Amino acid sequence: MTRALGREGREGRDTMSGQAEGSTTGGTEEVPQFRYTADTAAEIEQRWQRRWEERGTFHAPNPAGSLKGDVPADKLFVQDMFPYPSGSGLHVGHPLGYIGTDVYARYHRMLGRNVLHTMGFDSFGLPAEQYAVQTGTHPRTTTEANIERFLGQIRRLGLGHDERRRIATTDVEFYRWTQWIFLQIFNAWYDTEANGGKGRARPISELVEQFVTGERATPDGRPWAELTRAEHAEIIDSYRLAYLSEAPVNWAPGLGTVVANEEVTADGLTERGNFPVFRRNLKQWMMRITAYADRLVDDLDRLDWPDKVKTMQRNWIGRSQGANVVFPLDGSAHHIEVFTTRPDTLFGVTYMVLAPEHPLVDELTATEWPAKVDDRWTGGAATPAEAVAQYRRAASMKSDLDRQENKEKTGVFTGAWATNPVNGAQIPVFIADYVLMGYGTGAIMAVPGEDARDFEFAEVFGLPIVRTVQPSEGFEGGAYTGEGPRINSANPEVGLDLNGLGLADAKKTVTAWLEDHGHGRGTVQYKLRDWLFARQRYWGEPFPVVYGEDGVPLGLPGDQLPVELPEVEDYSPRTFEPEDADSRPEPPLAKATDWAEVELDLGDGLKRYHRDTNVMPQWAGSCWYQLRYIDPDNSERFVEPANERYWMGKHPELHGANDPGGVDLYVGGVEHAVLHLLYSRFWHKVLHDLGYLESEEPYRRLYNQGYIQAYAFTDSRGVYVPADEVEERDGKFFHNSEEVNREYGKMGKSLKNSVSPDEMADAYGVDTLRLYEMSMGPLDASRPWVTKDVVGSHRFLQRLWRNVVDEHTGELRITDEQPDVEMLRALHKTIAGVREDYAELRFNTAVAKLIEFNNRITKTYSSAAGTPRSVVEPLVLMVSPLTPHLAEELWARLGHEESLAHGSFPVADEQYLVEDTLEYPIQVNGKVRSRVVVPASADQDAVKASALADEKIVAALDGKDPRKVIVVPGRLVNVVA
Repeated sequence: MTRALGREGREGRDTMSGQAEGSTTGGTEEVPQFRYTADTAAEIEQRWQRRWEERGTFHAPNPAGSLKGDVPADKLFVQDMFPYPSGSGLHVGHPLGYIGTDVYARYHRMLGRNVLHTMGFDSFGLPAEQYAVQTGTHPRTTTEANIERFLGQIRRLGLGHDERRRIATTDVEFYRWTQWIFLQIFNAWYDTEANGGKGRARPISELVEQFVTGERATPDGRPWAELTRAEHAEIIDSYRLAYLSEAPVNWAPGLGTVVANEEVTADGLTERGNFPVFRRNLKQWMMRITAYADRLVDDLDRLDWPDKVKTMQRNWIGRSQGANVVFPLDGSAHHIEVFTTRPDTLFGVTYMVLAPEHPLVDELTATEWPAKVDDRWTGGAATPAEAVAQYRRAASMKSDLDRQENKEKTGVFTGAWATNPVNGAQIPVFIADYVLMGYGTGAIMAVPGEDARDFEFAEVFGLPIVRTVQPSEGFEGGAYTGEGPRINSANPEVGLDLNGLGLADAKKTVTAWLEDHGHGRGTVQYKLRDWLFARQRYWGEPFPVVYGEDGVPLGLPGDQLPVELPEVEDYSPRTFEPEDADSRPEPPLAKATDWAEVELDLGDGLKRYHRDTNVMPQWAGSCWYQLRYIDPDNSERFVEPANERYWMGKHPELHGANDPGGVDLYVGGVEHAVLHLLYSRFWHKVLHDLGYLESEEPYRRLYNQGYIQAYAFTDSRGVYVPADEVEERDGKFFHNSEEVNREYGKMGKSLKNSVSPDEMADAYGVDTLRLYEMSMGPLDASRPWVTKDVVGSHRFLQRLWRNVVDEHTGELRITDEQPDVEMLRALHKTIAGVREDYAELRFNTAVAKLIEFNNRITKTYSSAAGTPRSVVEPLVLMVSPLTPHLAEELWARLGHEESLAHGSFPVADEQYLVEDTLEYPIQVNGKVRSRVVVPASADQDAVKASALADEKIVAALDGKDPRKVIVVPGRLVNVVA
């Protein structure tokens, strides 16, 4: 055992290697030859893992294909969230969810269900690429080495995975189908009128046919046949679910790539590496996830997911009911259209703001400042054009998050004026970075009387503030965001009067007026933006797209897939300074000119094409990996329909008429509550719409496991020291004789408080580690890791072992005698409780019940000739999901030739769950005076009679009749004297 266990680990080691369990004298005795020790556990665990592999114990048959077999109707698909194979290895916090799903899967396998449980790797990732840039080592070399290290650690945990189904997103055959799915999305459009008005994806070919036949008119009304190929492409591309867009992106020179909004922190830095992010306009691949916004929100009600995750997704999509309002521009044919959720406040609009990137800014910016312009509006520039240009440059240096959270309100006047349609007021038009192009129309009507950000801006720039909602009594000023009747909101000349109306009526009235007078319309908007789906990296899935001389993107035919990554000499993008705001993305693949420039025949002869040199983001593979688990080696399809229907199809008879289908149980951290789950749902829905899948959702049930936390220690400098080298003395903590401070945090490298699962397995055995992790607390709660407590789990297994095996001879301590009724009651009560706990993922309470029952066995039979077989065998079966190696060993020693992995899980006998007697506490005037035991079948009159006959109650009443006697069945008797 290494020093890394610290004092706690050394104490646990002593228990196994010399000191007698329970000894208080510090003396030692010879360890019995057949005692359950760490060495015994290691030998048992390795042997049973080999046997499981040889026998294919955890192989789950499919209805069709290469894994075809006899499949029962009752199946279970359990899945862990896709891990990234990090080179740093695992600490004991990582396997928490993996062990939990394994316990759940093993339990249901023992019930006779066909259980699919495996694990793959989300293996495209930036760390391997950054390592390649630094060392020249191919990312695949690093990734595959990391996978082998990861596999070695999780295999040691004894997880019951179907190894035949393992995949990695970097497998060429896997990303061939990732590319194929991308092409299905690229060649699809969203028909909003289909599916009863809910919309669904349809093949692009059907859209083209509508244009060809004239069923759908072209934008300018010309016949389809009269348009050029480029015009055809421009129209069709505007409908595609995967499309190219010239849009502002987050450019991180320090990473050499563009990152999604979701990958930028609140500080305007990259989530990985903390590099500065700058806004750039760039042509990038986008996914039209916004087309599915309503279905992504509405279908959350069909899922068995934690409420907090559903709320996070709803907030991210941000569906808002409101109105689009048109503001004419003074002296111009143009107008500004804004989306607002509060059209009832239109009379309070005193200025407008456009995002700096808004396309109208160049057209509406005046050539010179109007007379007597406020100096605060000009930014110190000589002309509006100069002020706008300067401000735009400054805004481009900020991330969206930085712009939204920036408390200092800045902006400049464009020199243009707009007209408020409800009252004809002339209002100035500004640009300001707190308005984003990514939401609504990229323009806002500013109502400083009812919006805090607008109020702050108006104060900085000296703009009018008009209240349109009557503040409540005691309001002290500023923007009023509460409820109240409308005020200052009438214009008789246009027939609009909102005064006195509440919020709902005011919104309804003004929206109808806008629509009747051609000034706007009621509409729905979303915070959700289309998904930026391209990265300027090497280590990712290449796009299956080429470009001809006209620059039109062409999807490759299926027989030209996969498009494999080329070998390159340099994995880095062009080197940039991390804060080089003027730099531009240059993908590493652009250097592979022999690969990028190709001659292909795409149906009209051999021509020169240019490949797309961006790659897909890491999210791509994790959007659909559950489908490949189902059919991992199918070379004809990404998944066989019969297999998908079996494992993920709809089961209304089990889950209700509204069942969307999907994986039966998906377990992972809440950190993936939005992005991965939202993206995966989008891909799945597109594939369902196109007829490839029966299921409408990827994950029917979601469960978020908690985290394992641990103590960390800092020295006098505030520097973290290795927690496993810290010793406790007299309530204080010391590292190398220096006293250190203790704190509490998430286990990890940075806090130097990691504990390796290999370390624990060496010291106690894997089954002890599994048992301890499941016993620490509820699976969905975070819990503290305390190494010295692991020995408690080990001692439980030692006691269980001793109840079956004689530690001195190795012979069985088993008899055929029948247990008494009380032991049978305890047994069947335990069976009923453990079954319920396993089914509901309450593993910690299952462990508690098993320990209690094993202690009863130990107390009853430790000095007897042996333990009854009819008591021990059910116990071994019950612990097997938690400690499978030990259970298999004991089951074999008990004379069973077949593995218990598919064995029958014990069933409680109802007759032993019914109590023969009940004990009633008896209260006199609210105070318990005595207790009485009566038959469980006794009625209220019999209970009352027994209570009044009790000698203590007779004495308490002192010969008097009670005023009232209340019997609460099964609970208590209350006597009112």
